[in-house]
Amino acid sequence: MDKKNALRAGALAAGTTLMMLLMSSPALALTRDDGDDPGPGLSVIQTLGYFVGIPIVLFLVIAGLVAALDKSRAKQQDTSRNVNTKETQAKAKAEA
Repeated sequence: MDKKNALRAGALAAGTTLMMLLMSSPALALTRDDGDDPGPGLSVIQTLGYFVGIPIVLFLVIAGLVAALDKSRAKQQDTSRNVNTKETQAKAKAEA
């Protein structure tokens, strides 16, 4: 039964993708619309700066702020290493 459902889902996804491709018409993108006034194109350096450099810099700034302002390290969390139980106290006495 799983193969039948997988085949049905794959056929549905393929059909949907095919219909989306057929309905979109990239050839119409070549004709200009009324009022369309494109500016000059971007150079390779400008494109890389806008779409690669700026997002990386923003990510690093946000990650740096999160790491610098993180207060959870100041609070000591209870872990199995610092919880006092009879067993850990006995081990500590035996090691000392």
